[in-house]
Amino acid sequence: MKELVIVTGASSGIGRELARRFSAEGHPVLMLARRRELMEEMHLPHTMCRSVDVTDLPAMEAAVREAEAVWGPAGLLVNCAGLMLLGHPESQDFEEWSRMIDVNVKGVLAGVKSVLAGMMERRSGTIINISSTAGRKTYVNHSVYCGTKFAVHAMTESLRKEAASHNVRFITIAPGVVETALLSHTSDEAIKKDYNVWKESIHGGLAPSQVADCILFAYRMPQDVCVREIVIAKTAQED
Repeated sequence: MKELVIVTGASSGIGRELARRFSAEGHPVLMLARRRELMEEMHLPHTMCRSVDVTDLPAMEAAVREAEAVWGPAGLLVNCAGLMLLGHPESQDFEEWSRMIDVNVKGVLAGVKSVLAGMMERRSGTIINISSTAGRKTYVNHSVYCGTKFAVHAMTESLRKEAASHNVRFITIAPGVVETALLSHTSDEAIKKDYNVWKESIHGGLAPSQVADCILFAYRMPQDVCVREIVIAKTAQED
């Protein structure tokens, strides 16, 4: 059997598509998300579905150790879990800022912490962090979201340098707008409406499968080749 793949945010969007694709290729997959029923309804072979808050390091580590006990060491972690709460900075609830920082930054770090030491010891492994074009440039109403994604870019690149001598790869995938439920978490209805109007003007966002294609391409490269970053967006998306 192929090496164990761990996917956070596996109940929807890019994470769900990745779980499906890796399972179809014969990988055992540890699927992690809050909504276990959405993962289980996929009925994928050789998968383990666990309801885990990615900011809960002990729970993350317990799920990883459970899967590794069945299928062997993790060969790939894809940190897909994320939260996008757009808002006006002068009026947005501070709790929304705090939640984004917890999920988008601390959640990524919890995933990394759960697998990195073992990968470095084995001198093999890949960690892919899903960032955004919002981790490379700023957008109106995205201030704290952009901050969390800039952090993902910086952490991934720094971690890549530190793990490189141990033959462990760190990869950043930075999509533009994608057709997922991410926007639905935003509480400001006017901002959501404007965002959707803009998205229609570029003929919709990327399909999760298109982002998954990029992830699979980077992962399939030989272990001694690291595709450090892929930025992908609809051609009509100017920013």
